[in-house]
Amino acid sequence: MDTLSYKTVSANSETVNKEWLLVDADGQTLGRLASEVAKLIRGKHKTNYTPHVDCGDNVIVINAEKVKLSGNKMEDKVYIRHTGYPGGQRSLTAQELLDRRPIRLVENAVKGMLPKNKLGSKLYTNLYVVEGTEHKHEAQKPTKIDINTIK
Repeated sequence: MDTLSYKTVSANSETVNKEWLLVDADGQTLGRLASEVAKLIRGKHKTNYTPHVDCGDNVIVINAEKVKLSGNKMEDKVYIRHTGYPGGQRSLTAQELLDRRPIRLVENAVKGMLPKNKLGSKLYTNLYVVEGTEHKHEAQKPTKIDINTIK
């Protein structure tokens, strides 16, 4: 039976080809943007996707301050954190977080859609979110990608 060659090909760190992608968040809905960016970071859009390997791309998200939320989520959605001290629970609404640190709004949404393990922590380092259109990764020559046309 040497004529049959049905072998499953798994990607590993040597065979993965990582690219740099540029995503514009201007006018995008936060959750839909975050789910597409998480897919790009995870590598699910590639044919050699392997669940236990970082085979995704490096993604740069620009114009993070221009992201939208539908409905009343700007006032109703609450982000809770804890300082680690007794009585140290702090909360911010989405509008307050967008005013203070718009980068954090996009980062939290994407991080919530990545795996909650060591691989997820590694994948999170492939995300770069910036305010405005200027970023420090021009040397990598990122490919601009339109989130609305991704299947």
